[in-house]
Amino acid sequence: MSNNPSFEETLAHVSNFSSPSTLRITDIRFTDIVGGPFHSSLIKVYTNQGLVGFGEVRDGADKVYAQILKGRLLGENPCNIDKIFRRIKQFGGHARQGGGVSGLEIALWDLAGKAYGIPVYQMLGGKFREKIRMYCDTEVVGKDTGTAMGLALKKRMEQGFSFLKMDLGIGQIINEPGTLSAPVGFIDEMRNASKNRYSNNHDTLTDEEIRDIRNQHYDIHNIPHPFTAIHVTEKGLDMLEQYVADVRAVIGYEVPLAVDHFGHIGLEDCIKLGRRVDKFNLAWMEDMLPWQYTDQYAKLSRAVATPICTGEDIYLKENFRPLLQAGGVSVIHPDVLTTGGILETKKIGDMAQEYGVAMAIHMAESPIACLAAAHVAAATENFLALEFHSCEVPWWDDIIISSKLPKKLVQNGFIHMSDAPGLGIDDLNDEVLAQHLHPKIPGLWESTDQWNHYHSNDRLWS
Repeated sequence: MSNNPSFEETLAHVSNFSSPSTLRITDIRFTDIVGGPFHSSLIKVYTNQGLVGFGEVRDGADKVYAQILKGRLLGENPCNIDKIFRRIKQFGGHARQGGGVSGLEIALWDLAGKAYGIPVYQMLGGKFREKIRMYCDTEVVGKDTGTAMGLALKKRMEQGFSFLKMDLGIGQIINEPGTLSAPVGFIDEMRNASKNRYSNNHDTLTDEEIRDIRNQHYDIHNIPHPFTAIHVTEKGLDMLEQYVADVRAVIGYEVPLAVDHFGHIGLEDCIKLGRRVDKFNLAWMEDMLPWQYTDQYAKLSRAVATPICTGEDIYLKENFRPLLQAGGVSVIHPDVLTTGGILETKKIGDMAQEYGVAMAIHMAESPIACLAAAHVAAATENFLALEFHSCEVPWWDDIIISSKLPKKLVQNGFIHMSDAPGLGIDDLNDEVLAQHLHPKIPGLWESTDQWNHYHSNDRLWS
């Protein structure tokens, strides 16, 4: 008797659901949710063969950056990812402005993987690792002290996290007299702008009053670091140094601990603070300055011993190159939903490796963006750790439906990669999404036909 399988048995293991060469995009729709942990616009890209690709606009970004691209994608084969990306990348920009291009690019990879029956990491060249190390950003509920932060981080370690991050900056000392110097009244303006912006009484305000609050917050908090004239006093530096010492006293010195959210202080104060905390064996200091100031990053990197990290707001590979060439960073920190998407982030990681620079990945969104980043991390050799912001969001894992992924994606501080096609998502859980819709954007996958015919002469040359 032959051991060879029959023709019918062979066909049973072949996916004939999709014909990649004739796959076409037919529709793109969105749903906005909040609390997972922030505001995210989720994306569905529909096709003529029933396959659906999932993407996401970056946290806090406006989905209009994706909507304007719909008319340019309809009728295209989503498997032609690079071709489509080159068509639309001119409509992206740094920080949240990259969210539209990047979110749609992720959905294209998901569709291509489903069409060919292979995971995204395999299309990127295969895996360097089977599991993805996650680092958890951590906040303190209640009075923020170094000991309280240490205990919060200790709980993360008990959950299996082997890489940690916390905030360290002027936000922790702004209410303590004598810790900061600035033009008289400016610190009070900062406090009031934040208090009004994040107040819970906006439902009682007029649209004009809300606009005024938003504009005030923008004017105060969008002054680049060198121009705020905020300086940290010796008392302030003493308090921040003691904060880190108290954290380390709880968690020990062996576990990697990164720090972020220093506030808008200039280069010289960054150097003073960096030298104070060098002794605490930190994994990196993140976004101490606007990423555009390449020369200042190079000076900072040479002045302190702690690794310097930035990159979450940089769009496209070529804009990372100056920092790498100048020796301004030891860790590059792209966000897949800003860089231009999955392939661009992979290219950024490979380029950083040529300069001896490691890559961590910023991520503060739903499981869609998390899985996209995980596939990049699996396929990039110099990867360190992927951010996780949703430890306290009990419904975060319930956003997606998958027959091949575990119910809980992050287990003991890691994501274990599977061989599921695309990103591994079968569908999204509309019941869960309906419970967390943005109160001012309540639609669930509503029609976007009004965007079908947005076209222009997009050529950038004559």
